[in-house]
Amino acid sequence: MDDPRRKLAFALQNYPEKVELIPLAELVMDSARRNEKRPAYVKLAVPDELVKGLRGKRQGGDTLLLVRIPGEVEQRADSRIVLPGER
Repeated sequence: MDDPRRKLAFALQNYPEKVELIPLAELVMDSARRNEKRPAYVKLAVPDELVKGLRGKRQGGDTLLLVRIPGEVEQRADSRIVLPGER
């Protein structure tokens, strides 16, 4: 299962209590937009155990994802009207 979207869908469907969701805005320490001298960046404050798993061998490690939910999808989540193609 190499597709991170499939991993996320599986985890949310079968193990929702084990999936951690943290709004990115709560972790931002610093950020800057792109300019001629450097790319855009975001500096995050995260727990040390999360940092340890980011580099090195990935055998059996956690999958960390940055997920963006578009505004129109977020608005649809609160609607009680089901559109064609939605479940």
